[in-house]
Amino acid sequence: MHFNISNNSNLDMNRMKPLLSSFMPFARKNMGYDKPVSIKFISDPKNGALPLGKTAYYNPNNYSVVLYTDDRHPKDIMRSLSHELVHHTQNCRGDFDRKPKMGEGYFQNDSYMREKEREAYEKGNMVFRDWEE
Repeated sequence: MHFNISNNSNLDMNRMKPLLSSFMPFARKNMGYDKPVSIKFISDPKNGALPLGKTAYYNPNNYSVVLYTDDRHPKDIMRSLSHELVHHTQNCRGDFDRKPKMGEGYFQNDSYMREKEREAYEKGNMVFRDWEE
């Protein structure tokens, strides 16, 4: 399955491309998503300087994962990608068809979205770990 990559950061893609080429088919097989996904690497120095800055997010409207790269190890970026690909899988399954509320505190205040986050943390980490080993 095809995936698009755009790099709007200082991330060395020569280092990342082999990881992505190996991980993406593994993730698709183990997560079961059936639609192409776009992956965007972005730089945001202000966010990167924050101790609890954003690491990534998934946009269900255009099937895209956005990954923040500033001051992050490639393994950490890949782990974030795995998490967000679970959200892509959820979207492909139709889990977001009910248009859940997103934004600040979305999973603290919505038990449905809390379950989606739990699944993303659990499955994302397990798939990443299986691939890594």
